[in-house]
Amino acid sequence: MKKFIILLVTSILCIQCNTKGETPQVDKTHGLIAEKAMVVSAREEASKIGVEIMKQGGNAFDAMIATDLALLVSYPVAGNIGGGGFMVFRMKDGTTGSLDFREKAPLAATKNMYLDADGTVNSDASKIGALAVGIPGTIAGLFEVHQKLGSLPFEKLIEPAIQLALNGVVVTEKQAQNLNDHTDDFRAANKRTILLDKVWKKGDTIKYLKLAETLKRIKANGRDEFYKGETANIIVDQVQELGGIITKEDLASYVAVWRDPITFMYKGHKIISMPPPSSGGICLSQILKSIEPYDVKQYAHNSTKYIQVIAEAERRAYADRSYFLGDPDFVNIPTDSLMSENYLSKRMSDFNWEKATQSNALFRGSIPGYESDETTHYSIVDPFGNSVAVTTTLNAAYGSKVYVEEGGFFLNNEMDDFSAKPGEPNMYGLVGAEANAIAPQKRMLSSMSPTIIEKDGQLKMVVGSPGGSTIITSVMQNILNVLDFDMSMQESVSKPRFHHQWLPDNIKFETSFDTIVFNSLHKLGYEIDQSNSPVIGKVDAILVLPDGKLEGGADPRGDDSAAGF
Repeated sequence: MKKFIILLVTSILCIQCNTKGETPQVDKTHGLIAEKAMVVSAREEASKIGVEIMKQGGNAFDAMIATDLALLVSYPVAGNIGGGGFMVFRMKDGTTGSLDFREKAPLAATKNMYLDADGTVNSDASKIGALAVGIPGTIAGLFEVHQKLGSLPFEKLIEPAIQLALNGVVVTEKQAQNLNDHTDDFRAANKRTILLDKVWKKGDTIKYLKLAETLKRIKANGRDEFYKGETANIIVDQVQELGGIITKEDLASYVAVWRDPITFMYKGHKIISMPPPSSGGICLSQILKSIEPYDVKQYAHNSTKYIQVIAEAERRAYADRSYFLGDPDFVNIPTDSLMSENYLSKRMSDFNWEKATQSNALFRGSIPGYESDETTHYSIVDPFGNSVAVTTTLNAAYGSKVYVEEGGFFLNNEMDDFSAKPGEPNMYGLVGAEANAIAPQKRMLSSMSPTIIEKDGQLKMVVGSPGGSTIITSVMQNILNVLDFDMSMQESVSKPRFHHQWLPDNIKFETSFDTIVFNSLHKLGYEIDQSNSPVIGKVDAILVLPDGKLEGGADPRGDDSAAGF
């Protein structure tokens, strides 16, 4: 706990960037306060670039495009054009919507493509290398946003990322360690990559000259450059040379999809989140509605009873996720039933305060008639009152580890988010069923949960997180921290977190979590897991304060940073 307190204090002292016009804070439990606009993202460079676009008259959607492309350069572990993601937005007039630019399975993909002759899953093939790559959606998503909602020329929005790639990115201590830790993976998936040129250390500068050339081509030729032009040829040639199955037809046929967001109420607040193929909105709804009758604010934060009721709600939501959820263009999802109070009340009816439910005895609910750790999230509010929550990913750290050398970027390994075989866990331990089986052109199920919250018709909060299967629970706990426990945004994102996902049947705790509750949880039959979990999620969020100012919560677990004016 001492370690985490030091981390929290240090992060709040260091996390604020010195953008002109920011209000310095004496109260160290608060994050950056800004008057008009804010970006909170995984890297200071990206947050500042997004803010600068808004200073030049751009809106939240312009800032989204510039921030996203800046993360591609400065945060290659997850920022991308070789992956995909989701956006939830709220306009100043209260209009909401969402964009699905999730990756898709190639046309040559088959249900059993990762099974050997004995029907055993070859898990490496869906994780590392070219066969793990889904059709990227990020560039299609950015151009779709620009066409519908942008206000500045796309050329102006992409230029900062070009300059960042040419001038180079200064490596942080955490980034250096991350790059060095993946050296063997890079070698396994590539003939060569500039990231193998040396052992990286804090203060080094990486210039991405090939990436700058790719961005220049996109600037000149637009969306088609990535999906039909020279860049498309570069991608297909390298993927196929390394044994992958993506074709030019796959890239040329990709489209991003506008979808109606998932909306529901929690204690007088309207929650707006991502629909399938993200599981985020439905699972958030199930968990929050399941615990609402228990009024969790009566329990001490992160106490035994608090953890217990939340873990049991999570357990049931993830069991339903496993069976019912997938790409809505391929499977029928009983969304209304899964989110109904009557159904959720029945799901929680066998919850017993005296002992843990056993996951091996708990299955999906009965409906009548019927995703990285290394993802990245950013939140934006503009001076006009528009807001966006965007979560984008390569899936695992550096995705498939395939680095498109001539293009200067990594490709995803999102094929692992499908159910390679019903009942078999993926890299995050998530167990899937037929609803998420592989099929050509199908989008794989995700846990990404970009979310916006309203109170009395006014914007209240913009929130999201990376973290694979822990994304949903990280976002949910931050909603509770603010709405039920009245925490500041920075205090909320800095609090230690826990997670339950049905299978494996344990509660995962961050290593910073106070162990005082573990004994009582053990006595109730809960398995505790603190292994390999120093970090659960990296939440970047914005809270609208009572006086209308904006508070940024930049997660101290990473190099995350808030910028504003």
